[in-house]
Amino acid sequence: MKPTQPPPPPFPAGDARRPPVRGRLAEGAVLDARFDALAQGRGGVVCVQGPPGSGKTRLLSEACAMAGRRAFTVFRGGADPDSQFVPLTPLLEGTQTDGKPLFDTVRLRALATAPEQRFWLLQELQDQLERAAFDGPLVVVLDDVQWCDDLTLLALRTLSSRLSAHAILWLLAIRGGSSAPEVLTTLDRMERDGALRLCLGPLSDAAVSEIAQDVLGAPPDTATLDVVRRAEGVPLLLVELLHGMTAEGRVVVTDGVARLVGHRLPARFQTSIRQRLYSLSEPTREVVRAASAIGHTLTVELLAELLDRPVGALVAPVQEALDSDLFVEREGRLAFRHDLIREAVADSLPESVRKALRRHAAEVVLARGASLSEAASLVMDSAEPGDQAAVRLLRAAAAELSETAPSAAGELSRQALNLTAAQAPERSTIIAETVVLLWRAGRATQARALGATALPGSLPCEAEARVRLSLARVSSQYDFTEGARQSGIGAALPGIPECLRAHLLALYCLDLGLVGDYGATARAAVDEALRSARQVGDRAALATAMTAHSVLLYYDCDWDRAFRRADEAEDIASEAGFSRSLWVPEALWKAFMLNAAGRTAEALAESENGIRDTQRQGQAAAMRLWLMNRSRVLLDAGRLSDARAEAEAGTAMADELGMGNFADATLLYTLLRVALHTGDRDAARAYAAEVGRMVGDPAILVRNAGSWLLALMADAEGRPDRAMALLDESFTTFEQVGPSLASPDDPADLPVLVRMALRAGAHDRAAVAVAQAEHRAVRNPGFPILAAAAAHARGLLDNDTAHLLHAVELYDGIERLLPHASALEDAGRKLAVAHPADAVPVLGAALDRYNEADAECDAARVRRRLRVLGAPRRRTAPTETVTAWPELTASEVAVVRLVAQGMTNRQVAEHLVNSPHTVSSHLRHAFLKLGLTSRTELARLAREREHME
Repeated sequence: MKPTQPPPPPFPAGDARRPPVRGRLAEGAVLDARFDALAQGRGGVVCVQGPPGSGKTRLLSEACAMAGRRAFTVFRGGADPDSQFVPLTPLLEGTQTDGKPLFDTVRLRALATAPEQRFWLLQELQDQLERAAFDGPLVVVLDDVQWCDDLTLLALRTLSSRLSAHAILWLLAIRGGSSAPEVLTTLDRMERDGALRLCLGPLSDAAVSEIAQDVLGAPPDTATLDVVRRAEGVPLLLVELLHGMTAEGRVVVTDGVARLVGHRLPARFQTSIRQRLYSLSEPTREVVRAASAIGHTLTVELLAELLDRPVGALVAPVQEALDSDLFVEREGRLAFRHDLIREAVADSLPESVRKALRRHAAEVVLARGASLSEAASLVMDSAEPGDQAAVRLLRAAAAELSETAPSAAGELSRQALNLTAAQAPERSTIIAETVVLLWRAGRATQARALGATALPGSLPCEAEARVRLSLARVSSQYDFTEGARQSGIGAALPGIPECLRAHLLALYCLDLGLVGDYGATARAAVDEALRSARQVGDRAALATAMTAHSVLLYYDCDWDRAFRRADEAEDIASEAGFSRSLWVPEALWKAFMLNAAGRTAEALAESENGIRDTQRQGQAAAMRLWLMNRSRVLLDAGRLSDARAEAEAGTAMADELGMGNFADATLLYTLLRVALHTGDRDAARAYAAEVGRMVGDPAILVRNAGSWLLALMADAEGRPDRAMALLDESFTTFEQVGPSLASPDDPADLPVLVRMALRAGAHDRAAVAVAQAEHRAVRNPGFPILAAAAAHARGLLDNDTAHLLHAVELYDGIERLLPHASALEDAGRKLAVAHPADAVPVLGAALDRYNEADAECDAARVRRRLRVLGAPRRRTAPTETVTAWPELTASEVAVVRLVAQGMTNRQVAEHLVNSPHTVSSHLRHAFLKLGLTSRTELARLAREREHME
């Protein structure tokens, strides 16, 4: 039979008739199983990982086809190297199978570049995804995740977890070996949450043979297979080699078999791509080369402007590039068939030409109205040192991204600094900008290092003071000691405006209080801050300084004056127009004091108003502070399930807003104490491991709070001696002004400490704690909680029933379930020795309160005491339940009912005046208790139960 050239590839790229995926049967089976689960309402995450050219994109395409056959909604997007500084590009430029966008891109683009909108942007994305999933199963497909921008990565790792109960399957492809920290963090986080990773290895010999037959149109002979094995089972290299062999006439089909002609070794991949490039016409070569320098995707209009040609002149070259399979067309944009092809073409360009093309492209896209961040990606690696226009563009882009993508903004600012000469007058300002951005991105070590070497003496005093103020404001939320250091240095700079000094002094006083310094230095600083604020008439500085003064008065045991001062500060702040919604502590501090005073209803009202105001005004950071406050109030009120949900909600916002000292002292404190009261030892141990960072903190207030948590843990494990050892440093501060245990101080902790010390045989320490409790009560007769705590502590120390029963009476009018229950338990325990019959009702009252609080560990202990006394069994279920949902708390039922009605998390949050994170936490715990995994199952169960009720 006459030899013939093999036919061209039977199914061109993008053709619906293209051959099936070869060598990936196991992966296809996994995807099929996940689609079966999705059809039942169960979503999840699948990460496809492999080296370049391993067939990740092809497998995603096959997955899209599989989903389409099941009538699922499919959304497909992808990243490219030049989109890393353009927030949310993979999501905003992707489309559904019907060509329509999934998201409200106009609204999301506006949020992506607006200040203080990072949190709300994610809420908007979540809400739109929830709505899409209500219409049926949704598959979100994202390719080349290794090139995603910070905000897209944040969305992936948070939304995939938050929406895990929805019928949403996330299919992600990522190049293996990626070392970008943000990418690795995202992958690790998703795997911890249950994501499945599919790793694509080399193809088997059988699969290689099948692909060779697909491309060549006939089964390959042994010699041909020996050659194509040089591709080492990498699909892209394999197909490229086969195409190259065909183009060079090195394979012919004889008697239905593809046979090798000649013995010359095949060209390497890059050489093969270049040879294909040289086979094109000169205009097409120019188009392909220019496109390779610009990026992964681009428009014909951009190419025309870049090459200074009319669009019509590019019709033939672009078509030739498409016909040669170098380009593909996606949603009206041109793209290289694979990035390896683009890289191979780009590598053929001289470096100077490549840089010039990218620099020119930046000018073109800016002239066409592109965002600064989009242009910045072209400038980053093309500008030369001393290019002032590039420096200005990078700085402007960094400012644009500073709120939504601080990590990317920091990289842009650092590059602007690298391009700026050492003697340039603007260099010091750029250093200051970069330091602040690094802080915001959570790169504290780098920020400190750059600031230490560059800030002192490099700026005029006023400019440095303003930078120090910015750094103090940023760091005060995460590192109290650093906040005090920055504001203190700034306030001491000579010749700065008095208004600026007043702000620095006010913040310095506040930070000293957060650190735990309430000595002479803090008192002098407060006096100076108040004087300075009054002198310049700055009401903002005055309100903050007054709050710092209130903190001092509170820890100096002068609670009446502390409350009056806090009221003054809040009034001034409100008059000045920056009330709860801003990062100022006036109303927040008052809410903490109300809670410590046992005025729970007032404290909760303050926090609910704060959350409502900050939600309405879009102040995510301030809202998180109020969530932290409310978690602590709910804990102290004995609403343990609600406290846990609120604390988990605040912790869930760490991705958007970061953790830090304030979060550790409230959220971590709440979570560990709830775990101890409910008997969740695994959770308690996990939280205790995190507390380790607190005991090493430079701020003594943070160290004391951490030591107290670890002591509670040790005591719960039956190691009171270890608990006392952990509190060695705390006991040195008992004679000083300031919190020695939790922060803010909880008076009800002192009886707990006395009991712990007595178990350890540390009578002297118990006596110190009792003296402290009685001193507070005497100084503040108008606060019954202090008298109750003092009576409780004295009753424990003296083993005196009368004092314990007096504490019970005092707690009767105070909204604190757990301290009241504890006093009842201690009184019942004492009565049981001589008057067992009298002990039973007292212990029964303690059990009722522990049950009401959901404090199962404490309730179990009291039930054991009652059994020893021969008391009859009592109902042990928590009192606040709903008939149709006996497993759930009232708060969980409220969420479940609204979700079952079809509301999104955001709609439920607005209805209940909660954050969406709190709703997610309640929902997650409800799912665990009910044994559910999807909203579909929940809706079905709700219909059954509500109908029965």
